[in-house]
Amino acid sequence: MSPKKNLNWDKALDRLKAGNKNFVADKLNGDLQDKMRRKSLTGGQHPFAIVLSCADSRVVPELTFDTGIGELFVIRVAGNVANTDTIASIEYAVAHLGVNLIVVMGHESCGAVTAAMAGGDNGYNLNILLSHISPAISAAKSKNVNTVVKKNAKLTAKELVTRSAIIEKASKRKSFKIVPAYYNLGSGKVNFI
Repeated sequence: MSPKKNLNWDKALDRLKAGNKNFVADKLNGDLQDKMRRKSLTGGQHPFAIVLSCADSRVVPELTFDTGIGELFVIRVAGNVANTDTIASIEYAVAHLGVNLIVVMGHESCGAVTAAMAGGDNGYNLNILLSHISPAISAAKSKNVNTVVKKNAKLTAKELVTRSAIIEKASKRKSFKIVPAYYNLGSGKVNFI
């Protein structure tokens, strides 16, 4: 299946930035969130961006970027890690939906990063998840959780390319980009790094 034509990464990023500006200013437009929108999407989806975000309940990409139903392909997992399942989901959106922008968004005071930095035994499943954050802890050379969060977003963005032939192939196109980002809890502002 060949991907559908979609926005180039720069146009998609401009839309996210404009939406985040609305969110920070408490001026959400609320478009594309009604019965008509739901009905219009019963035949398929056409999101313009992928967001790999933390599962933290305080971080809601659809609101953060002032988007409606069907505009974002969101994958949420603690620590916004690139594991087999999140990568496969992203591959689907790139290969089958033609999405040209991936945002890997970490956030201020991330609990998963804090837990990974603290170490210890968190149980089988959580230990595996937190192991994906260990490279960022080593590379950041900092005890500051937010420094590690930013490094984790950057490394995860790179890892998407190295662990996926589909994403690597897409990354060679000028229309495609992966952008790490950092969400500030208090202000709601997203810094693209």
